[in-house]
Amino acid sequence: MNKIEQIALTKIKGIGPKLSRLLLAYCGNAESVFSSSKKQLLSIPGIGPASVDSILSRSYLKEAEDELNFVEKHGIQVLWIEDDNYPQRLRHCEDAPILLYYKGEGNLNPQKVVSIVGTRNATSYGKRICEELVHDLKDLGIQVVSGLAYGIDIHAHRLAVKNDLSTIGILGHGLDRIYPAAHREIASRMIQHGGLLTEFPSGTNPDKQNFPMRNRIIAGLSDVTIVIEAAIKGGALITAEIANTYNRDVCAFPGRIDQEYSAGCNYLIKTNRAHLIRHAADLCYLMNWERTEAVQQVKQLTILPANLSKDEQKVYNFLKEHEQATIDAIALHLDWPQSKLAIILLEMEINNHLLSLPGKVYKLI
Repeated sequence: MNKIEQIALTKIKGIGPKLSRLLLAYCGNAESVFSSSKKQLLSIPGIGPASVDSILSRSYLKEAEDELNFVEKHGIQVLWIEDDNYPQRLRHCEDAPILLYYKGEGNLNPQKVVSIVGTRNATSYGKRICEELVHDLKDLGIQVVSGLAYGIDIHAHRLAVKNDLSTIGILGHGLDRIYPAAHREIASRMIQHGGLLTEFPSGTNPDKQNFPMRNRIIAGLSDVTIVIEAAIKGGALITAEIANTYNRDVCAFPGRIDQEYSAGCNYLIKTNRAHLIRHAADLCYLMNWERTEAVQQVKQLTILPANLSKDEQKVYNFLKEHEQATIDAIALHLDWPQSKLAIILLEMEINNHLLSLPGKVYKLI
């Protein structure tokens, strides 16, 4: 498909990621959206006359052409939601951007990804926790995702680079700038150790309303979101809440009850919105990452249980082949929504066909 139409689709005012997906579902692809008739477009639920007029005017195509010239000049990748290198974990989120801009060398679909978020006013306590956590995760080859902001975010990025871990910074603006400007040097190093990712085109300012949108990408990219320090209000708690809506794990480090920047973490733990962790070992146990990689043994042929439904047989066969897998991996392989898969997994667990492990990992009994 033409990249110009793909970029143009993201620029139409009043049409966000969900409506864009709806347009693509009805029209088939981005090119067909712009070649559809007014009658066809108006028949799509949620697409109003103003948006239809914008589509038919094709006024965004010139802007998209300019954007394509910019990204090609600066070595920026344009990732369409159907591309193989689009982040697979994010793709399964219903409000995932249909298009991303990426500059970097890192793989956006590694085996293990953690988001590390927290206050912009990190204390020595929070920095020490972050340092110990990242150092202890080094041997697992984990990718670290954060928001390149002051405080815990930038500390996590710097520690990832120091420990030779891939790290991805999610931006609330276009790739024609770095905000805060003070982080330009580490951002440059991150491109070699991971990359910078955004849904915003060049020319987009780091406006306040962009950062909650950025936070959903931080949550959606990761297997688990870790809150190290956070006040009772702020971006870290928003990210944690979004991660919960995505059915992803959330962890938080507890802090003193009289400390402002521990109040958010303590609240998440108290309200069962986050697992309490004290160190990397707790995280590895929760996510079932503490097992060392063993030489894969020859798989024994097993007889398929007779009382499985057709859908349950598909899950059973996948787990038999892979030994164990996360709910994300199973959903991706079977191309099912997680809501459907969760019901099937629960039924199979009740009937003693599989075992649920920490970290939303499943294996056959």
